[in-house]
Amino acid sequence: MNLDALRTRALAVLDRFSWVGPLAVRLSLGAVFIGTGWGKLHNLEQVTSFFTELGIPFPAAQAAMVSGVELVGGTLILLGLVTRLAALPLMATMAVAILTAKRPEIAGIRSLLAFEEFTYLAGFLWLFVAGAGKASLDALLFGRKNGLPRPLLRPGALPAEQR
Repeated sequence: MNLDALRTRALAVLDRFSWVGPLAVRLSLGAVFIGTGWGKLHNLEQVTSFFTELGIPFPAAQAAMVSGVELVGGTLILLGLVTRLAALPLMATMAVAILTAKRPEIAGIRSLLAFEEFTYLAGFLWLFVAGAGKASLDALLFGRKNGLPRPLLRPGALPAEQR
């Protein structure tokens, strides 16, 4: 077997398992945010106090909202249900966390990239752009890996094999 044939074969095997990447990211991020949302929900007083220290406006309302976004959004991400929609408020939450709680620690791009919040933001951005993948409720319910129902798509927006 020549190298080209071996490479082609290896890539074909990897293509068959392309669903594993989005699933792993969804399960990881979903589990983390279900946990953080649940924790915040059951410690709203402490979260409100922390938000007050950070100078976040309406800290009690924001604490409740963030805990709900993380719990519900994490659950939706884990299930792969309306994944792209669920990723948006989670991205916003991570951006606000970086700009408020982490801002004093930002000494440059290196420190920014080291924040777990930045990693979460990048993961949610990837899910927003790429979709939930084949192993998701989006794919099961909407019949496509990107989770968008047909009426939301422009004709010709997807390659023929994804239509």
